[in-house]
Amino acid sequence: MSLRAGQSRYLKFTTTMAHEMDGISPIYKYFFLYVEPFFALLGAYYSSFHQQTYLDLTHAPTAPKDGIPISTQVVLNQLSNLYLLFAINEALMLRASSNIRTWQVLLFCLLVADFGHLYSVSALGLQIYWNVLGWNPIDWGNVAFVYAGATMRICFLSGLGIGTRTTSSTPRRSPRKPKPSSRMAR
Repeated sequence: MSLRAGQSRYLKFTTTMAHEMDGISPIYKYFFLYVEPFFALLGAYYSSFHQQTYLDLTHAPTAPKDGIPISTQVVLNQLSNLYLLFAINEALMLRASSNIRTWQVLLFCLLVADFGHLYSVSALGLQIYWNVLGWNPIDWGNVAFVYAGATMRICFLSGLGIGTRTTSSTPRRSPRKPKPSSRMAR
């Protein structure tokens, strides 16, 4: 059975993908492809469909008691949309590429977002960053889980748990040096 050129390229591409994915630790794959997107979807769900609970857990003393203002509803729906984007972007883009460089670029962007997310809760006071015993469920998501995600990204970007496997089954040879021509010697 002979393969057409397109099939041959596809097989070479999928084999290369498999080799590159072998270099990524299963811990990273599990966290970035399943765990984090799931929790981002959970955040999207709560910020869109349980807005009062979301606001109460964020900061009960300033949460509205007699209905949520329309402007706040709009902002929470926009936040929900960003959580959804985060989940889809991470889960699908990383699944679509086995290229470590692509993973690094996307995870660097998400690391920048982690720092922005941590800054976004700064109005709650410095204790929000370290007072674990005072955290409620949304604080665990907004702080602890972001710490975990940022730590995973920093480890990945530092190369921890990333193999240096080549994409070819044969070892690479150094380029051949051109032999001096006999005509040049004259």
